[in-house]
Amino acid sequence: MASAVHTARLFRDRAARRRAAPAVVRPGPAWALPGLVFFVIFAVIPMAGAIYLSFTSWNGLTSPQFTGAANWSRFFKDGTVWQSTWITAALLVGNMLIQAPVSVLLGVWSAGFQRNRAVLSAIFFLPLLFSTAATAVMWRQLLDPNFGVPARIGHLNVFGGQWSSIAALVLVTSWQYIPFHTLIYQGAARAIPRSLYEAAEIDGAGRVKQFRHITLPQLRNAIVTSTTFMVIGGLTAFDIVLLLTDGGPGTDTSILPFKMYQTAFQTYDFGYGSAIATFLLALATGISLILVKASGYDKMRSTMEGV
Repeated sequence: MASAVHTARLFRDRAARRRAAPAVVRPGPAWALPGLVFFVIFAVIPMAGAIYLSFTSWNGLTSPQFTGAANWSRFFKDGTVWQSTWITAALLVGNMLIQAPVSVLLGVWSAGFQRNRAVLSAIFFLPLLFSTAATAVMWRQLLDPNFGVPARIGHLNVFGGQWSSIAALVLVTSWQYIPFHTLIYQGAARAIPRSLYEAAEIDGAGRVKQFRHITLPQLRNAIVTSTTFMVIGGLTAFDIVLLLTDGGPGTDTSILPFKMYQTAFQTYDFGYGSAIATFLLALATGISLILVKASGYDKMRSTMEGV
């Protein structure tokens, strides 16, 4: 009996504390209206337009003519599209294999308090200030087989083969975007409580074990965010390919966005180009959702549990 009375008193006390606590004022739906309008105008409407055009035949001048699934039937039978898909996948995987580990290591390092860290970080982040066009033109000159660095070391033609051209694209893309991903990891690493490392030091854990068992788990959400950016960036890259390799040699670096550009703006087949764009949209969205679901990021689990 006494236990029941005590339990009831605890519930009453908790209810009283909840009533006494100040109410949390949440922003109303109107706060999301500007962002929602912007998203609808510049994202939803263009996407809907591209999906509609994928079912039409349109040269950009006359009115679009509805052709049903003709473009999609052509799409699934087009060998050049699937070749571009595999090239896109190879470029994406290459970028992730280079950018992800280097960005994590540099981000964790730049979050520390080493001597001259601020100066070195500022120099390293300079590629973020360059446009993709300027970066591509600069590296095109540096890698030129006649006048660039390859000419000094034995007339090596970097752009003469498929895999060497893809390697050049991975190199240039990584050089430009590793600093961006490093910033993501730097901010996440600085948010890790120092007390976790102090406790690990008391237990005798070295730097490698601290990095493996503390730093990496605490960077989980940052890793998902950075990886999602890499996937979307890899599937939408266009200007770097146009200016560095122009899809060559032949069609060996013709990735899907470049194939879409050639189809729509060089042969004026906007209907089929829109089908390729719609496929890219579905592919990027699907991979991003899989990443979010597989990582548990959609549940917004805290990395501060146990702190």
